[in-house]
Amino acid sequence: MNRLRRLVLDADRPVQFVFSGKSHPADRPGQDVLRTVYQTTLDPELRSRMVFIEDYDINVGRHMVQGVDVWMNNPRRPQEASGTSGEKALFNGALNLSVLDGWWAEAYDGLNGFAIGKGLVHTQPHEGDRRDAESLYRTLEEDVVPLYYDQDDERVPHRWIVRMKRALRTLGWRFNTDRMVMDYTRECYLPSAGATSSQMPK
Repeated sequence: MNRLRRLVLDADRPVQFVFSGKSHPADRPGQDVLRTVYQTTLDPELRSRMVFIEDYDINVGRHMVQGVDVWMNNPRRPQEASGTSGEKALFNGALNLSVLDGWWAEAYDGLNGFAIGKGLVHTQPHEGDRRDAESLYRTLEEDVVPLYYDQDDERVPHRWIVRMKRALRTLGWRFNTDRMVMDYTRECYLPSAGATSSQMPK
């Protein structure tokens, strides 16, 4: 919490986190995480820097992807799905900050967003969480925040904009709903129905 406070309450380079989401009714650990996040947003000192939007739905998601600079996604590997939220954020000009899993493991090139960790899975989930947390904080402190606040006299972050443009140029045509549906159909649904071989491509 001390490290989080230093990050969000920095007088010269403050950071704001906006959280939202729902956990599965049977996912007790997920519910505990959301409860902890929500309780943290009630801290009077952090209230303007950490926000939790309740009742997440498609409309909340639509507003979030339009209003953020960085889209943070940190599931436990290998549990990331197709990455549609990160893809939506991309098309709204946000940079992705995510674990190297799912679409981001294929999409990230070192200059079109930010990565949490190195794509490794630890045999002990809690140790993996600890390593990802350390990587997340270090990436925010050393890469994301300095790059965002590297602004000219008119407060334009030129190097940030270069990264945004690279993200759109390298990702927009490769990662979208059309491709996702085609991949699922060709690699999963048709083989499951017996229409083609179920052997996955190498």
